[in-house]
Amino acid sequence: MAMTTAPAPAGTAPADIRGHVAELHAIRAQATAGPSEKATAAQHAKGKLTARERIELLLDPGSFQEV
Repeated sequence: MAMTTAPAPAGTAPADIRGHVAELHAIRAQATAGPSEKATAAQHAKGKLTARERIELLLDPGSFQEV
């Protein structure tokens, strides 16, 4: 599938777009990092595992690649 780029909307400065891209990178980094220590501790206090821990137990080592 070929990718095309659309022109920036009128009135959108490149600096504005860079700000949006930086925000998306920050969101992606946060998602990749996983839950905070506090959230993980709360799950463990309830006797539960985090989603990533459950997936790790369910699947063969190295078979899951998070995207």
